[in-house]
Amino acid sequence: MIDYDKVLSDKIKNVKPSGIRKFFDIAGTMEGVISLGVGEPDFSTPWVIRKAAIQVLERKHIIYGPNKGVLPLRQAISRRIENKHGVKYDPDNEVIVTVGGSEAIDLAVRGLLDPGDEVLVVEPCFVCYAPLVELMGGVAVSVPTRLENNFKLTVDDLRGKITERTKMLILPFPNNPTGAIMTREDLEPIAELLRDTNIIVLTDEIYSELTYGRKHFSIIELEGMRERTIYVNGFSKAYAMTGWRLGYLAAPAPIVSQISKIHQYGIMCSPYISQNAAVVALDSCDDEVAKMVGEYNIRRRFLVSEFNRLGLTCFDPEGAFYVFPCIKSTGLSSEEFCERLLYENKVAAVPGSAFGESGEGYIRISYAYSLKHLMEAMERIEQFLNKLKEEKK
Repeated sequence: MIDYDKVLSDKIKNVKPSGIRKFFDIAGTMEGVISLGVGEPDFSTPWVIRKAAIQVLERKHIIYGPNKGVLPLRQAISRRIENKHGVKYDPDNEVIVTVGGSEAIDLAVRGLLDPGDEVLVVEPCFVCYAPLVELMGGVAVSVPTRLENNFKLTVDDLRGKITERTKMLILPFPNNPTGAIMTREDLEPIAELLRDTNIIVLTDEIYSELTYGRKHFSIIELEGMRERTIYVNGFSKAYAMTGWRLGYLAAPAPIVSQISKIHQYGIMCSPYISQNAAVVALDSCDDEVAKMVGEYNIRRRFLVSEFNRLGLTCFDPEGAFYVFPCIKSTGLSSEEFCERLLYENKVAAVPGSAFGESGEGYIRISYAYSLKHLMEAMERIEQFLNKLKEEKK
């Protein structure tokens, strides 16, 4: 009999499974659970996008596309970045269309890291960054952010983490799970610190269209940062296109020329149908996105108000579609809180610890769900909290 423990990669065995998926999978086996754990919009993909995909199907010409993506989409991406940020990328050699934003992050990490290289990972953050670094033999160095700084990265947080081995900084704003954003004023000292180094910034801006009361600002807009930044974005969140699996990265040509080789051999190309539909998303769907943001804002205000009313201090997020309430007052760890909430009151949330050690003491709640759905969940959470209070008496 084969000994699978001897044939499986030690690197893979040492990587922890996603803390998000753990609770999502458990919830899927239970009846009557309200799941607030997955960041998937409850809106339908706008009809004009779906119509464009249907037209491709009707033409029956569904083919492999160019490795870097169909040219009309790369051109649309270049226009979009220039219109939003005033920064130009050549669609021929500085843009790659990927299978979701996740592949773009993976390409950036694999394309730059050698064993022993250090990557500064701003936390709390999405669960994939550190494992991808570790799979490349790199060292993920946590850079915690704190509630008292509105979960923003400060130059003082960063300065003490940089060493001669530092290769990359992962900058995930608007942030999942906190909903924090970085303004021009926040980013300028970060850029000043990095300008005289060879550190590359990977800026994950998948939630850039989902901000409340303030326009998103990208670090690529600052002097000297375009040349040292890999810009990642995609269609899943803003356009409710999670299942279409489409993202992109833009970067200087010397980086893209190397990264594209990984994409060629590992993926070859992104889905042809999705790419053609995405051109329409970028060129024609700003009004639909604005409507979705308006609905998210209503839900955001409701949840922040409710958690604060219940005594769980809740940071007021300015981006993405998550709230990150503090549950330290309950005396439970994040994991304990979420397990009991799921099994006892049938609400699925994600422990803050899934997003790094600095997330301990918090839980992540997604408001990519209907207001009715959220109201029912908050009633159950209130019942759970009342039960915890009774236990302390």
